[in-house]
Amino acid sequence: MDPIHQTIQDIARQVFTTPDLVLTDETTANDVERWDSLTHITFIVEVEKRFGVKFRNAEIARLQNVGDLKKLVAKHQAQAKPGRASA
Repeated sequence: MDPIHQTIQDIARQVFTTPDLVLTDETTANDVERWDSLTHITFIVEVEKRFGVKFRNAEIARLQNVGDLKKLVAKHQAQAKPGRASA
């Protein structure tokens, strides 16, 4: 399991209070019992804090599943590296 996936899964287990939760790239909010609009905000904020990134509202709105979130984290991390221009 890649480090981004592992961290997102750890955050999800904490936010959704489900210690044995296993996420796949295809996992959506509909697949997680405690994933509602309030926990979604908490989840996204925790992901931003843990990875040191900030998502735009439009980016969040386009997320369809955990795989999309992983790609978005990776994109923002790549943009934040020294010598890289931010979009």
